[in-house]
Amino acid sequence: MTTKISTRLLIMSDTHGEEMKYKCVADADVAIHCGDLTEESKLHEFKTALQTLQSVRAPLKLVIAGNHDFTLDIPAFKRKLSAIDPPLDDALLKREYGNFGEARALLESEEAKAAGIHLLDEGTHTFQLANGSTLTVFASPYTCSLSANWGFQYRPDEEHEWSLQPGTDIAITHSPPLGVLDRTGDGKRAGSPSLFAAVASARPQVHCFGHIHESWGAKKIHWREEAAAADSSPPTHFTSIDNDRSLLIESLARMTVKPTDTVETKSEKETRVAAYTANGHCSAASGHEIQAGAQTLFVNAAIEGSEEGMQQFPWLVDIKLPRTVVSSDSDKGRPSKKRKRAGERLGSAVT
Repeated sequence: MTTKISTRLLIMSDTHGEEMKYKCVADADVAIHCGDLTEESKLHEFKTALQTLQSVRAPLKLVIAGNHDFTLDIPAFKRKLSAIDPPLDDALLKREYGNFGEARALLESEEAKAAGIHLLDEGTHTFQLANGSTLTVFASPYTCSLSANWGFQYRPDEEHEWSLQPGTDIAITHSPPLGVLDRTGDGKRAGSPSLFAAVASARPQVHCFGHIHESWGAKKIHWREEAAAADSSPPTHFTSIDNDRSLLIESLARMTVKPTDTVETKSEKETRVAAYTANGHCSAASGHEIQAGAQTLFVNAAIEGSEEGMQQFPWLVDIKLPRTVVSSDSDKGRPSKKRKRAGERLGSAVT
């Protein structure tokens, strides 16, 4: 039997150019940021995001873009600029946003590399970790939008191909899947049906995302075996999830005190939140072991809250990964294999 190594993840998303209020007191093997590093994709926001990532206690930090990080998607950035009438002053544009490719260069700088930061393009990436394990992730910054005028977006009639393969340990996307932690403030679901189908087919140990701030939380899904055997139609959250064996670990609704709560319920919620605050994170680690292939832990790690100045907690998660022989210390935390969709390395430097 192959030895598995316990690996700790710290997951966050949607920091939107702000410093994080809650500082995780625990060390992690891998930190993950699921996009929207910025609010307006300005250089000073990327610098704040870089400082935030540098402060995280993890040797490897995996980062994807979100729709707000549109300067990392140069075609989208150029479309936004062309739509502005009158055009922005060149000096102002350069001061606020930098040259084309400058934001990406910041996240791929020697300073970022020294902190273990890797900006991931869409595709599959494999890393040898410092703890001696191998981690395979699928990354994608894409979200669906009617207007599709922000970064890394597509329209509903276009859909998107998610090349998520079986054997992937973690899916890192900005978009949520349809049906899991994707309800907006008005109660509507905003996730991607094709993304859910891809995740249900590949069954990674963890799928982490953000984008829909109101649905912050974590849910451990148990997959229906009969759904896996039926391949006549794409998997959906109605057909693929065994709700009786699934577990909502935490959500905003579960920890928010309501006027109808009993004294005991109010006290229990306040105690949980106090613990999260003291630890600087919410945990889906101890006591929440994931059965690889049978379960997937879904984590909406959006940090920015729905009210001005409000922040939500990052997530601490434990998974088990296969042991790998590391050839040299210089390989630790570095990608050993990288597959990307052709032509989708958006944001390479343009002058």
